Amino acid sequence: MSENISTASGYPFPALGGTGAAAYVEVIDEGSGPDEYDKLLAALGRFYEDDARVAIHEAGHAVCARLLGNPLGGVTVQPTKTSDGLCWGVGHEEAFAEGRGDASDVREVLAEAMPKAGEQIESVSDVFANVYSHCIELMAGCVAETMLLGEQGVGGADDLRQARELALLFCMSEEAVESFVQHCRLAARDMLMPYGDVVMALSVVLRIKRTLSGAEIDKIISDVQARMALVSEHRRRADWRQREISAARLRSS
Repeated sequence: MSENISTASGYPFPALGGTGAAAYVEVIDEGSGPDEYDKLLAALGRFYEDDARVAIHEAGHAVCARLLGNPLGGVTVQPTKTSDGLCWGVGHEEAFAEGRGDASDVREVLAEAMPKAGEQIESVSDVFANVYSHCIELMAGCVAETMLLGEQGVGGADDLRQARELALLFCMSEEAVESFVQHCRLAARDMLMPYGDVVMALSVVLRIKRTLSGAEIDKIISDVQARMALVSEHRRRADWRQREISAARLRSS
């Protein structure tokens, strides 16, 4: 973390890198003031710090999914029956609403079809690829918390449980499960680290809007990337101009 910026509501928010995301956050029209936000949190029984953490967590899931090329149905920081927030894939919203779609459900369906030790695995290579990708997404929430809050994510107990459930489709020992999950955590960190500004900006908008569709998420990511590129270009031109001024002074001395 390098600085604090203020959102449209006046609340401080930790920044990673800062400039590109700050430029995006500054133009957000929240549509309601701090009083309305405080009332919302009171109705949810949630403190600001918890709400900001949930938004960062879910934004981490969302950005990681898009980096992996996985389409999104949406994301929310409104609490559900089983979680503080939720990020879901295209076509999965109905399953989640009905209490389906948990990793344990997936494991139960696929377990019988998985090859035994010594059997050919080519027939399930696509299953492994999907499980691997999804486990990286599951780990991304806590990774985002650690990146932006400087502490171990506290909201990922269920993510870890689900990753372990999926890992058991392939891993035959506790050590193998732990190694696989840790690898997915490191992969998520490596993917998200260059995109801290994007995660931060998306989390701020998510905290304000409460729920975002997949299309809205893509637009926010695109806008932040464009603004970051613009800031970088302005810096490059300012640096070049300063070099020209320094060179002119040197020639005239």
